[in-house]
Amino acid sequence: MKLDRMDGVKRTDYCGTLRAGDQGREVVVCGWVQRQRDLGSLIFIDLRDRTGIVQLAFDDNTDRAVFEKAFAVRSEFVLMAGGKVRARSSVNPDIPTGDIEIEVNMLKVLGASLTPPFDITPDTKAGEELRLKYRYLDLRRSNLQNNIIMRHKIAKVTRDYFDENGFLEIETPTLIKSTPEGARDYLVPSRVHKGSFFALPQSPQMYKQLLMLSGFDRYMQIARCYRDEDLRADRQPEFTQVDLEMSFVDREDVFGIAEGYVKRLFGEVLGVEVKTPLPRMTYTDALNDYGSDKPDTRFEMKIKDISDIVKDCGFGVFADTVKSGGTVRAINAKGAAEVYTRKEIDKLTEDAKGIGAKGLAFIRWIEDAPSCSFLKFMSEEEMAAIYERTGAEKGDVILIVADKKPLALSVLGALRLTVAKRLGIIPQNQFNFVWITEFPFFELNEETGKYEAMHHPFTAPLDECIEYLDSEPEKVFANAYDLVLNGVELSSGSLRITDPELQSHMFSALGLSDEEAQQKFGFLTGAFKYGAPPHGGMGIGLDRICMIMTGSESLRDVVAFPKVANSSELMSGAPAGVDESQLKELAIAIMPEKE
Repeated sequence: MKLDRMDGVKRTDYCGTLRAGDQGREVVVCGWVQRQRDLGSLIFIDLRDRTGIVQLAFDDNTDRAVFEKAFAVRSEFVLMAGGKVRARSSVNPDIPTGDIEIEVNMLKVLGASLTPPFDITPDTKAGEELRLKYRYLDLRRSNLQNNIIMRHKIAKVTRDYFDENGFLEIETPTLIKSTPEGARDYLVPSRVHKGSFFALPQSPQMYKQLLMLSGFDRYMQIARCYRDEDLRADRQPEFTQVDLEMSFVDREDVFGIAEGYVKRLFGEVLGVEVKTPLPRMTYTDALNDYGSDKPDTRFEMKIKDISDIVKDCGFGVFADTVKSGGTVRAINAKGAAEVYTRKEIDKLTEDAKGIGAKGLAFIRWIEDAPSCSFLKFMSEEEMAAIYERTGAEKGDVILIVADKKPLALSVLGALRLTVAKRLGIIPQNQFNFVWITEFPFFELNEETGKYEAMHHPFTAPLDECIEYLDSEPEKVFANAYDLVLNGVELSSGSLRITDPELQSHMFSALGLSDEEAQQKFGFLTGAFKYGAPPHGGMGIGLDRICMIMTGSESLRDVVAFPKVANSSELMSGAPAGVDESQLKELAIAIMPEKE
């Protein structure tokens, strides 16, 4: 067998790491062919690996066998190339290696390739469905590779930071008992215990609390979590969170650790200074000002309450809403009158109706005087008061919703984001963190008329609210907190209940009988009776941090093998059917769906 000249040769350098200072060195690089340019007596190949691209050069001085190999290669062939680094005759300023090229004297084809189903370029025009079907090819694109590399850096900084602050990384089980946590569990049938099921953890909540009881006073884990829920751009059925818990702490201690983490992370990975302490906002203020408990504070356009101004006006929609206990709220889209024509406002009205509003009133100030559909019902004094309250001036558009308070706020909160994107007023490369505090402990279910827990049942209420647990649940606030970044909820956490008597009281307030509480949570509440330290913590969404730090639009751009909207993975075809024999082992039968 004839030996190839490159048998036994090893890679010496990555493609994207070579620079002008390497001229004269003999190097060996490996990678994929980005493109091949045949100019007759000259052939250039752009060779790509995860660090970047380097140009390979073949000319009249190249060994003919090597030249013929270069002539035969095509896009996405895998090559090993050896040669001397030299200066390029035509510099390419768009890539870091643009000053040099490799004068190739050895070439080996390590793997041939079919013609790819789409261009392996950052700006490929291929649809997402096709790219996800061939995800292993999609991941060769430099923008996705850079995202995955940054994710690795984020995880490394995370582990380093928490290790330096005395946290122990401890793994918790993936196969656990199913307990109510707010979303559907993914269930795993047991072969040994037929008819019984494990669940995949929605979070390590109970285990990390048990670790506090076990004496590990500072725990962290980059934990895999699972929720069987409908997907969107910032949600996946399996996700990763930076999970942490601390003993002998109060809320300020948790905040201090979390703020130190984001300051270190953004400084080390992006070179961005995060000023601490981070701003804080109560849940009530967030809803009233931004219509959301995860406000994007990078721009103004706060919601204004004009109910007191219009409660006795001649426009029945406004006056009747206030009289029936509702509210009238408005936002001012500064300088939007040129962009938001009457036709554009009609589209906004349809958007508002699509999320539950009965309609959308507006004031558009394009001429010397503002115009609006309800002007004839209003006095000059009432209109002047609305202009003053909203800060309206020529060129602005005022959008008004009259409805029950929760709906009016949520509709304007959504329109606020829609309008800001349309106007292009959201600053890019700006990171606005805010803590959201003082969440209601209960929320009223409009259908049943009963109060339900907003958080998991181990969240502690604020001490001053405990007396209202049974009598006035709407006055009970949780010792819970969210960290929000640019309108995205990064993390959620709380201080925990450790008093068995209060925990029993809380289960009762949530409508759980003693038997149900014992069945679902007995192993945890039983542990509380053996000396439970005060503790609290949070889970920080690693995927969401990566999405924001890389400037990605979707979690799918920072997850190596993501799921699509119906929770399937297009590349492997999961989920899929299994053999009848496997189902038989598990004592499971598939029932036909009813039409």
